[in-house]
Amino acid sequence: MPDLITLGESMVMMVADQTDSLQFVTNYTRKIAGAESNVAIGLARLGHHVGWISALGEDPFGRYIRNTIRGEGVDTSQVVFAEDDPTGLLVKELNQAGDPRVYYYRKNSAASKMTAALLSDDYFESAKVLHITGIFPALSESCCTTVLQAIEMAKAHGMIVSFDPNFRPQLWSEAEARKTLLRIAERSDLILPGIAEARILIGTSDWNTVAEFFHSIGNQYVVMKNGPDGAYFSHRFPDGTIETGYQQGFPVKVVVDTVGAGDGFAVGVLSGLLEELPLQECVRRGTAIGSMAVRVRGDVEGYPDRRRLLGFLQENVQQA
Repeated sequence: MPDLITLGESMVMMVADQTDSLQFVTNYTRKIAGAESNVAIGLARLGHHVGWISALGEDPFGRYIRNTIRGEGVDTSQVVFAEDDPTGLLVKELNQAGDPRVYYYRKNSAASKMTAALLSDDYFESAKVLHITGIFPALSESCCTTVLQAIEMAKAHGMIVSFDPNFRPQLWSEAEARKTLLRIAERSDLILPGIAEARILIGTSDWNTVAEFFHSIGNQYVVMKNGPDGAYFSHRFPDGTIETGYQQGFPVKVVVDTVGAGDGFAVGVLSGLLEELPLQECVRRGTAIGSMAVRVRGDVEGYPDRRRLLGFLQENVQQA
């Protein structure tokens, strides 16, 4: 049984092989995309037992996604296939550097029609962490209900709930997102907003205000990402004492592809949390994997195995 469970939609991703506008591109490379499965893959590479819950179309793309994620060592026993609904599709431009433009074709996908009936309470029984993002509840009302039910199951079994708001303006407005994301935040133990997401959620990115707010609504761990510069972190202990600080980012000479960096950051933090490391060390892992992710093209291609991660951290200690 998994130590960490995550749930959400993964899509087949067609990445252009040319830097032209997609109007003129003729060749593509097939990959997969999905914030939650990115995290699952990253944690599995570090040797953690991870389970991914989702729905896919009973089509070649759905089987390709399931097989790819399962091949990374992630448990996919809770993935279902829908005969009448397709697997979602994402098409991604090829940039020389920086953020690529992406186009989503996910309306009425199999994952967008997931319901809480797909959740098995037994599957949550021995897990330690539930990781969710703000993408999945934005897909449909039933997906939002499924997320909330998963949180209730996790809480009933004493699990830590990790939440990355991951606001996507293509899916909903800021006003719509704020209400739902704060509802989830109130039920979370660890929250991982970026600076822009903090502004959307509470109207400010002032770190002291952000930490105080999320601690006040029940979050034990608050980590605010500051892009390539690093991340703020705050841990409220059971006795009420608070430890807060800032972790500098690792320098990157050439940024090739930023997609997947935030999920890589979550991988590092969650890995440390599963190993009961101090929050600062968890965040250090997160900044390390985030910096490794942006050096190569692809969402998960830069995520390391344990040996490579520990070597990277040791090398940077020696250089400090």
